[in-house]
Amino acid sequence: MTACAIENGTAGATGAAGDDLPDGPDGPATPLGAPPVAPAFTIAADGSYAARLALADVAAEASDEGGGAWFVERWTLDGPEPYAVPLPLDQPEEPDSEVLPLADGRVLIRRRVADRHTVSLLYPTGPGTGELPLGAVACPDLTLLPPSPDGVSAYALSAGAHSTCVWQVAGGAFGPEPVAEVPGRCSGGVWLDRAGRMLALDREMPGGGPVKAVAVDLERGGEVTPLLQIAPDSNDRLLLADPGSGLLLLRSDAPGHDRLGWGVLGSCLPVRFPECLRPADVAVTPFAVQPGQVLTPESCAVALRIDGAAGSWVGVWRPAGRRLHQFAAPEGWRAGRGVWARDGVLRLPYADGNVACGVALLEAPVDDGPRVPASAGAGTESGMQPSGVAAPLPVCKPVPLGQAPLTGRMTPG
Repeated sequence: MTACAIENGTAGATGAAGDDLPDGPDGPATPLGAPPVAPAFTIAADGSYAARLALADVAAEASDEGGGAWFVERWTLDGPEPYAVPLPLDQPEEPDSEVLPLADGRVLIRRRVADRHTVSLLYPTGPGTGELPLGAVACPDLTLLPPSPDGVSAYALSAGAHSTCVWQVAGGAFGPEPVAEVPGRCSGGVWLDRAGRMLALDREMPGGGPVKAVAVDLERGGEVTPLLQIAPDSNDRLLLADPGSGLLLLRSDAPGHDRLGWGVLGSCLPVRFPECLRPADVAVTPFAVQPGQVLTPESCAVALRIDGAAGSWVGVWRPAGRRLHQFAAPEGWRAGRGVWARDGVLRLPYADGNVACGVALLEAPVDDGPRVPASAGAGTESGMQPSGVAAPLPVCKPVPLGQAPLTGRMTPG
C-alpha cells in the first residue's frame, strides 16, 4: 500500500472533528480512551480465510418494508488475489450473531435463539450454502474466543456470577462441551501457544478486585496459573501474544492510568510502557504481531489501530524501534483487522464502493534511516488487490510477568 507516514498527527482519516467519533463501516466508533468494539469480521489464525456478516439490499417486493438483510460472507485471503464467497441461507442472520472461519474454509456461526445459543458450520455447496448444526449451549451469554491456532477447533466463553465456563463448540467429538471452569468472571481471550492448549483470560474474582490476566491449561482440566501481576491493585489485561517470539502486548493502569505495555512470556524482566504508544487525543489498540521472529521479540512489528476524532488509521511499532509510524488506512478498511506475513508485509482487508473484497499491502517501515513518504496512488503500485470476480450475494508453562517493582519502567521503549 502506498501511503504517507505521518509521525505527528493523523493520517488520511475522514470525518468531522468533535467530542464523539463518527460511525465507521463496522458500526459506531468508540469514545477516546476506550478499546474499539470488535466488528463482526474475523481472520483465521493462519490468515487463510476471513468471515464477516455482510449486508445485502432486499427489494421492497420481497418483504413488507424492504431494507437490508444480513448474511455470512467468507473471504479467501491466501490465494493470488482475494475473493469473497457469500453464504446466505433462506432466512437472514441477526446482526448480533458471531462468525469465525476455520482453516478448511468452513465458517462457524453462533446465533442466539431464545435462551440458548446454537452453533453451526456453513460452507459453499455449488450455488447454495450447506449448514452442519453442531448443537446448542443453554446460557444467558456466550462469546466466541479468537480462532484457535490449530485451525479446526473453536471455543467460547460463558461468564457467570462466580465462575466462567470455557466451551469447545467445534472440533470435539460430541458437539459443544465444557472443557474448563475458571473461578471468577473472565473476558478477553489470547492464545499463548501454537497447539491451542494454553489460553490467557482476563479475570476478576468474585466480590470485585483488580482484573488480572491468567493462563488456563485446557488439557489439564482448566488449571489456572497467574500470568500478569504488575502491581497488587493494578488492572492488567493481555491484548496480544506471539507464541514464536514470546512477545506480549498488554494494557495496565499500574503506571497510574491505562497504558499500553509490552513484555516477554516467561521473562523475568519488568514490563515496559513506551511513551510513543500514548499519543495525545487518540486511542491505540494493537491487533496483529509479525510472526517468525523466533527468540527476538524486540524485532517483531506490531500493527495498531489508532482512533481519533477524525476516524481510524494504522500504526506500526517495534519494541526495539521505540517509534510509532502512522499510515493512512485504505478506504473501507475493516478497522482493527489485518495479518502479518513473515516477511514484514501487513495485509489489511477492505471493501469499498468499487471493491467488494480487497487486501491492501503495507510493508513494515524501517526504524533507522530517513523517511521517504510515497504519494498515494492506485492500481498495482498501491498494493491494492481487488477481487477478480465481483462478490454477489512443546508447551511452555507461563511465568508471571512483572514481579519486579515498577521502578525504571517508565522510560520509553
